Amino acid sequence: MGIVGSAVDVEQVHSAAPPNADPVAAIGDLHVTFRRNGTDVHALRGVSLAVAPGEILGLVGESGSGKSVLGFGLLGLLPRQARIDGTISVAGSDMVHGDAKMLRKVRRLDLGAVFQDPMTSLNPTMRIGKQVAEAAGSEEEALRLLTAVGIPEPARRIRSYPHELSGGLRQRVMIAIAIAGDPELIIADEPTTALDVTVQAQVLTLLQGLRDEIGCSIVFITHDLGVAAQISDRIAVLYAGRIAEIGPTAEVLQAPAHPYTRGLLRSRLTLQTARGRRLAALPGSVPSPLVPLPGCAFAPRCELTTDDCTKTPPDPISVAPGRVSACLLPPERQAVSEAAPDGGPFAEQAVSPPDADPPAAIELADVLKTFAVARRGKLQALRGVTLRVGHGESVALVGESGSGKSTLLRVIAGLEKATSGTVKLAGEQRPQMVFQDAGASLTPWLSVGELIAERLRGTKMSRAQRREAVIEVLERVGLPAEVAKSRAGQLSGGQRQRVSLARATVVPPPVLLCDEPTSALDVSLAASVLNLIGDLRRKLDMSVVFVTHDLSVARVVADRIAVMYLGRIVEIGPAEQVIGDPAHPYTRALVDSIPDLGRESRVLAGEPASPLSPPTGCAFHPRCPISVDACNGDELDVRLEGFPGDPHQVACIERKAV
Repeated sequence: MGIVGSAVDVEQVHSAAPPNADPVAAIGDLHVTFRRNGTDVHALRGVSLAVAPGEILGLVGESGSGKSVLGFGLLGLLPRQARIDGTISVAGSDMVHGDAKMLRKVRRLDLGAVFQDPMTSLNPTMRIGKQVAEAAGSEEEALRLLTAVGIPEPARRIRSYPHELSGGLRQRVMIAIAIAGDPELIIADEPTTALDVTVQAQVLTLLQGLRDEIGCSIVFITHDLGVAAQISDRIAVLYAGRIAEIGPTAEVLQAPAHPYTRGLLRSRLTLQTARGRRLAALPGSVPSPLVPLPGCAFAPRCELTTDDCTKTPPDPISVAPGRVSACLLPPERQAVSEAAPDGGPFAEQAVSPPDADPPAAIELADVLKTFAVARRGKLQALRGVTLRVGHGESVALVGESGSGKSTLLRVIAGLEKATSGTVKLAGEQRPQMVFQDAGASLTPWLSVGELIAERLRGTKMSRAQRREAVIEVLERVGLPAEVAKSRAGQLSGGQRQRVSLARATVVPPPVLLCDEPTSALDVSLAASVLNLIGDLRRKLDMSVVFVTHDLSVARVVADRIAVMYLGRIVEIGPAEQVIGDPAHPYTRALVDSIPDLGRESRVLAGEPASPLSPPTGCAFHPRCPISVDACNGDELDVRLEGFPGDPHQVACIERKAV
């Protein structure tokens, strides 16, 4: 029997919904199977849940858990070749057996959708006003909707094309389209994953406000438990196509009843995660949907597994009013493993800090970088950046999109030439880069072995020695030797990122440049990749410059953090000090925007000014809560300053007021 394989199971799971409410959406014993290359892919295996009116249900779990398949099922968008058993009902309509005309009507009148990448949903050749008007019925209604979702200067923006808007504004346009029909249910599939932490907070606040205003329900799909905690009334945890646990958000996150939920929570980075230690990460990966396991799908990764766990999938049981968990062990038995004192899957291992005063690996002095933009002038990407990175040191660059982080990385790598200023690198080997999308940076028609061996060309190694070097570096990054025969498209996201690291370090570089390498990964994969980068840094004696928009990641991966805003470093110092006691108002705003369990994130108003025409004086002053007239001085040159001998520096004339 599956997790929800009988009428009793369905009733148990539905009992987790708020009482006395007819559901807006109901799923009963849902199985979804795809046929690929003659093999069945079991995406969902007996899922039952209900969404109450006005409820925000968070759907969490790793990639491959079935979250998006469930979302597409609610939208009636599962492929025709999919085999669907069970029921899906939205606003009283049958989304499994309804004809195409009925499904289109339900999607137009009762459903809205917001996806992770709005550029895949918006037509790049149409102005956004016309796209919103198609859903809303008129340009006047489109203008009202753009105003409702907080688009600044909507009368002007309505004539913009999608590429002329920031990621946050594009996502607001998608939300405007989603609410155009006054829907009863919105499916939001990872809508904040690719956004800066400040924009993420704005979008979460917007969705909550719209829920309260128009009374819709929301199914919010995310792999970030902190985001789910900010927005959800209830959380459903999916694993390998089944619901592992469901219940009220606060109860699930404060006292998880399933070992998988506990593992996700322990893998998640927070501002309280211990620094200088290996990160806790779930071992293994989600099992293949090609071969369903006979027992509990989480058993191979669970430290509490017994023989009974491997025989039959556990039925859901009620562990508290409104809470259901699919685990043979009661929550009180699971809590025994929390400490994991003897090197279990979650054990942490201490790591050593770098030397106190290492020689320089990178020295940048007053670096400027401008780009010519047709008919619009010059875009000032970097505006006088001075930075020193010591040998063996790790420095994180943080800030919103458009702050110049990736441009600075490309200047260091030599992929872009500085317009002015100096860039000095120690050693003869050039820095190597690891990108956010490993799949896009790995040649798809070459095998992994060929990709890595490319870096060994020009050496005096024989072909046999190169093969040995490839196998050695794969083992170093935690991949088996047989991966060398695979192509990138055959690997998971975490495996592709490990291949990227293997390729970058097969010839050890003096500097490793990492551009958002974990932002698209699940929490457990991200933790393992961050551990790997730390291991490689120490074993190969490399310096690391790490770009991220996640301050929790920056805090644990870096010795120092440099905060960038509109092409300048506005604060730099020891990681713990910058995050724990930020001296610049912008850094404070970034920290306050981080979603965390048990506290509300604060929204930073506005957006960065255009780098085509940055403000005079301090570029942050139009958004700054403590700005004074002097911050806007035409001749003001705000430079990094600190007390004598203090490594913590800030570019703010009002630093004492922060």
